[in-house]
Amino acid sequence: MKPTRRHILKGATAVAAVVATGGMVPAHAEGAAGRKLGKGMAKGLTLLTFRSGAGNGDYRLGVKTPKGILDVPEAARALHMHAPATMDDLLQNEDGPSLNALVEAALKSSAAKSAFVKEESISYGPVVMRPEKIVCVGLNYRRHAQETGAPIPKQPVLFSKFNTTLNHHNGTVKLPTEAAVKFDYEVELVIVIGKEAKNIAEADAVLCVAGYCTGNDFTARDLQYETGGQWLIGKTPDQFAPLGPYMVTADQVNGDNLKLECRVNGETRQSSNTADMIFNCRQIIHYISRVITLRPGDIIYTGTPEGVIQGKPKDKQVWLKPGDKIACSLESLGELKFELV
Repeated sequence: MKPTRRHILKGATAVAAVVATGGMVPAHAEGAAGRKLGKGMAKGLTLLTFRSGAGNGDYRLGVKTPKGILDVPEAARALHMHAPATMDDLLQNEDGPSLNALVEAALKSSAAKSAFVKEESISYGPVVMRPEKIVCVGLNYRRHAQETGAPIPKQPVLFSKFNTTLNHHNGTVKLPTEAAVKFDYEVELVIVIGKEAKNIAEADAVLCVAGYCTGNDFTARDLQYETGGQWLIGKTPDQFAPLGPYMVTADQVNGDNLKLECRVNGETRQSSNTADMIFNCRQIIHYISRVITLRPGDIIYTGTPEGVIQGKPKDKQVWLKPGDKIACSLESLGELKFELV
């Protein structure tokens, strides 16, 4: 255990029944997350960002349907209807009702037949392309904190990533091997914000969530811990935030009870449930929003469970290398795959 981490979390012992800061209670003491939606949110949909064919052209908004991937801009053109053209348009303009109306019409109309494409023919993009903020939570699973020897935090441990870290399903991560060698995986549930939230109450936090995704908070541990404890540089190399393939709308997901796994070259390395989170989705949103305004399109990586390489005894730490294939899955949210180069 590095002294830097102990320094960051100095004084943290065990989570009390009620956390003094903000009046927060442990995640396990609360019921399952509600599935209410804020006004303007899309509902009942599985969304993605994609390009046709080999990846030429602009990224656009798609909807996964029984007929294939609905190309939203193409369907809007064919049906002479308004709809958001990109995920950013959807989130920032709170244009969910228009999208729901278009999807319903397209599934019924022969005029939109050409707007459905086979999923195997598309190239994926990061689900959210231009978030204003990427906020991440560290040490948010009890067994993960235990495996690293860290005390249980009394409040969420926050850090950030930059837009240049964003990556996508079936993408590649180019390892900065000239600067680091200790590369590690972290499967995570990702929250996508769909409505501005400032000092929002825990009970209302779900109203600002547009949906949830599968993500990986990829990390260079030597940069994180062996450069004076600079979490930022260890977390923010280019392409270190794979996200996708889908965003599932919030009305379909209970973020507080989802199975999640990470596999390396087919071998299961992490297998847990979001029920082990120390701070649940509502608590995280409430805590952040007390001091930072969350805006539509912002994304929150909510922490990783046990099983990371960093948590293993030093003689069993085999770090990731070029050629390794990573697969991350969250129950009902889809499987995110990427390869290291």
